[in-house]
Amino acid sequence: MIEMTFRAATEADLAVLDAVMDAAIGKLQAGFLSPEQIEASRAVMGLDRQLVADRTYFMAMMGEEIAGCGGWSRRATLYGGDHSVGLREPRLLDPATEAARIRAMYTVPHFARRGVGRALLAHCEAQARAEGFTAVELMGTMAGIPLYQAAGYRVLEEIEDDRGGAPVPLKRMRKEL
Repeated sequence: MIEMTFRAATEADLAVLDAVMDAAIGKLQAGFLSPEQIEASRAVMGLDRQLVADRTYFMAMMGEEIAGCGGWSRRATLYGGDHSVGLREPRLLDPATEAARIRAMYTVPHFARRGVGRALLAHCEAQARAEGFTAVELMGTMAGIPLYQAAGYRVLEEIEDDRGGAPVPLKRMRKEL
């Protein structure tokens, strides 16, 4: 069995990351959202390239093949990609009083249910803890909620984001580190 490794994503990886996200949104959300909601979710999901610039976005690799991607942030933005309207809040968080953010977690569909998401999540939590954060928050999609709950996250708030047309249900979640 090939061991999973992690590496920080770089600007040279952006096209690959976009393809992983597109496939994951289209295929892994299918059991949880209607086709209209899947299309609408593309308006609010995706990569915030600030994570790549901050070197807090990672690729999970199985040998030379990408199995997933995800990151954490010391910035206030909770979720959304570069193209997501009205979600940018680049302010740096205070680790003594605020929770770091877990961001843009995606698994390549043929690697789903093989521990990739859990491993990425643990890697990101460890990175945030190493920078002094004692809690993490995220905005979970319906497909991600079971993973996050199994990893010890609790729901703080339920919302529907309708900026993409159809309302997409999301849950803000938190975990103490």
